[in-house]
Amino acid sequence: MNFRRRSGGPSLSYINRERKFNINNLYQVLQWVFLVFIAVFMGVALVFAFGIRTSVVGESMEPALSNGQEVLINKIAYQFSAPKQGDVIVFRPNGNENAHLSVKRVVATPGDTVQIVQGKVVINGSVYTKDRAEDTRDPGIAASEILLGADEYFVLGDNRRNSEDSRSANIGNISRGMIEGKAWYHLKGRNSQSGRIE
Repeated sequence: MNFRRRSGGPSLSYINRERKFNINNLYQVLQWVFLVFIAVFMGVALVFAFGIRTSVVGESMEPALSNGQEVLINKIAYQFSAPKQGDVIVFRPNGNENAHLSVKRVVATPGDTVQIVQGKVVINGSVYTKDRAEDTRDPGIAASEILLGADEYFVLGDNRRNSEDSRSANIGNISRGMIEGKAWYHLKGRNSQSGRIE
């Protein structure tokens, strides 16, 4: 007995091609969805790590940073290393979540001794030679030598005549937990162009 394939029906090769075509399309769509997801995730991660910003309040960091100038905060910088002398950090005074973020420069790190003698900042018995301020007339609590604890930092504004910083009893030493990140880039300000913070 002879069986004939009915004419007009779809051939087996056509069905196979159609299935292959659909699988390839699905694979390409899934690839694009995955790439878009990765791009969005990376964008959010980069904004969280480097795009959080705050504004400088007051003139305490002049001439490096001016009042109202915005700075970008690197929030992951201190996940892998500790703040070092000369870094400009962003922190919450006394760890108060409702306080405006403060921007100051680290002059002494854990284990250091700090004292301000005759207008000079003295770290571990030696005058701090990297100081950007001409003098520090008001020593505040640093009139007596201060020994920093295992996770404490002593911070000062570059403009000592108009800065509330670690010399003040209500600020004092900054603990590692109070630090939000490193101020790494400033946007255009009154006296400067945009650029990295030195």
